[in-house]
Amino acid sequence: MSELRDTRLEKAKALKSLGLGPYGLNFRTTNFADDLQQKYADLPNGEENKDEVSIAGRVTSRRVMGKLAFFTIADETGTVQLFLEKATLNQNENSEKPKNSFENITSLVDSGDWIGVSGILRRTDRGELSIKVFEWSMLSKSLQPLPDKWHGLADVEKRYRQRYLDLIVNPQSRKTFRTRALLVSSIRRWLDEKNFLEIETPVLQSEAGGADARPFITHHNTLDLPLYLRIATELHLKRLVVGGFQRVYELGRIFRNEGISTRHNPEFTSVEIYEAFADYFDMMELTENLLSSVCEKICGSTKIIYQQQKIDLTPPWRRVTMHQIVQEFSGIDFELYGDNFDDAKAAMLLQGLQVPDKADSVGRLLNEAFEQVVEPNLVQPTFVMDYPIEISPLARKHRTKKGLVERFELFIVGRETANAFSELIDPIDQKERLLLQQAKKEAGDLEAQSVDEDFINALEVGMPPTGGLGIGIDRFVMLLTDSPSIRDVIAFPLLRPESNLKQTGK
Repeated sequence: MSELRDTRLEKAKALKSLGLGPYGLNFRTTNFADDLQQKYADLPNGEENKDEVSIAGRVTSRRVMGKLAFFTIADETGTVQLFLEKATLNQNENSEKPKNSFENITSLVDSGDWIGVSGILRRTDRGELSIKVFEWSMLSKSLQPLPDKWHGLADVEKRYRQRYLDLIVNPQSRKTFRTRALLVSSIRRWLDEKNFLEIETPVLQSEAGGADARPFITHHNTLDLPLYLRIATELHLKRLVVGGFQRVYELGRIFRNEGISTRHNPEFTSVEIYEAFADYFDMMELTENLLSSVCEKICGSTKIIYQQQKIDLTPPWRRVTMHQIVQEFSGIDFELYGDNFDDAKAAMLLQGLQVPDKADSVGRLLNEAFEQVVEPNLVQPTFVMDYPIEISPLARKHRTKKGLVERFELFIVGRETANAFSELIDPIDQKERLLLQQAKKEAGDLEAQSVDEDFINALEVGMPPTGGLGIGIDRFVMLLTDSPSIRDVIAFPLLRPESNLKQTGK
């Protein structure tokens, strides 16, 4: 590798001595590669078109055959071949000081270099659309060779760690991130058209609230104040509803100091949406309409394939209570046990289910049974409704069912994709529940919430009935791009530094 780099450094020096770079300032393009492929699709073999074009891209392959050479360059949209002819390139050159000559481009330009070219279109006798190059410019010299184009990056870890190489050699990766960008803009456009207003909330917060999650802790030097990176946007968006905004949302980054898996990354993207005078039934309709509309726009249909499974996002989606779905998959009817923890625990053990120490109530046992036997099997979009109050400190008590709240989670391909409530707007009830959370935190539960006194004060000022919804953007992108891991859809996922890997051997 060092010898190749040294050779390229020498070429960079040679280019500089010739006044050809090796690092250009700008280049005016007239077209993208994909535009040319489409516009000149009907150009017959062996013929030329006199339209002059200029294009810039990275050289991905090169073949030199005497007085002819064929390069391929790639831009953001695709690739196009360059037809390099010695007679054409050298006809306007001063023989004493050759610069943009055939000899220079074939000897000093390598795969990986960025160049700009101008010329006309021709289709070779073999049918390859090409640019017959009249002029070329060196834009940036690559000092390191590209990965083998036939094998790409076989090391998955390296794909994530050096995403720039992954994007160069894997068109599917570029397609994934283009799809992600279009998906995000489509969500914003859909919400804006429904008169939702996006308002940014703080990333640095004095209290980490809005979710059961362990926060990242930092410190503000000037104020000498400990702060947290936000674990949710919920509590500030609710303050905006108190202030009079009836439809608000924010799409942005969330930070949780938790484990890493194929569906979890410490830094991820979500959209939270709040609508005054709505409840969790309204949020179900909003979720169905939003996600199915975005899917159809991005994929051309609400019927897609994910990991060889057919997924149908056409509304309406199945709605089922947590009690019903747990009984369906496990045979345990938790409603029979009321508050009888011991009998409910015995029923779980009888079915071979695990009972962790943290499951200290029937409601928590119900949720444990759901996570163990139900969640992985929810392939088609399913709204699971009516959660235990113990695991939902920010949701409103159910209007008819004791011990439950008006909450749903959306599951697709065995993953939670959305979470929504009829929001708790009673400040007395809310403070009591947060005090219980704070007691758990003081007892050592790092994911429990604290009492945010200013948020309680906002509720006491008065919050209208409100429906709230959170959607995991990364998981939705995974679904629409057929990506098995969240790292495939986050451009730069968090990874352990390579130096640490060498020290630990992991």
